[in-house]
Amino acid sequence: MPTWLKKTGKFLLDCIELYMPMLTFVVLFVSFMSQIVARYFFKPMIWPEELSLICFVWTALLGGLYAKRTGSHVAFTMLYDVAKPGAQRAMRIVGNLMLLSSFIIIFIPSWDYIQFMAYKKSDALRIPMNWAYFPFIIFLADMIVRLIVDIVKDIATPGGSK
Repeated sequence: MPTWLKKTGKFLLDCIELYMPMLTFVVLFVSFMSQIVARYFFKPMIWPEELSLICFVWTALLGGLYAKRTGSHVAFTMLYDVAKPGAQRAMRIVGNLMLLSSFIIIFIPSWDYIQFMAYKKSDALRIPMNWAYFPFIIFLADMIVRLIVDIVKDIATPGGSK
């Protein structure tokens, strides 16, 4: 694979998994703070709360993808840590297969529902709700690819990949 293609792919992933959640978090924080200031010093506003909620969805889902990439998500591994490497590999494969099958099963219904929500707009900002929920599709697609890669790595390497 050409180097420029790898760099472009990594940049696009960084945009989705790192820069977009940072941007949505900043917007979330500013709108949340403006809502507090407006409530105590001026007239309360509805739109900052709505924007904060939409940005929270975007931040949580896309930020979760970065956590998956770096392996920095919370995991309860008491049984996994005491297992032998072969058992750990089997646990990873089975767990990833369960997640993968779940995500594949819900992908099409989620896509259909998000497309259906295009008719509804948010109350204050009039943002189509399919835009608000679209990061879930990005989350599912990214996780499906990452889980497939993890499963293939675990199956391909006899000693395990992690």
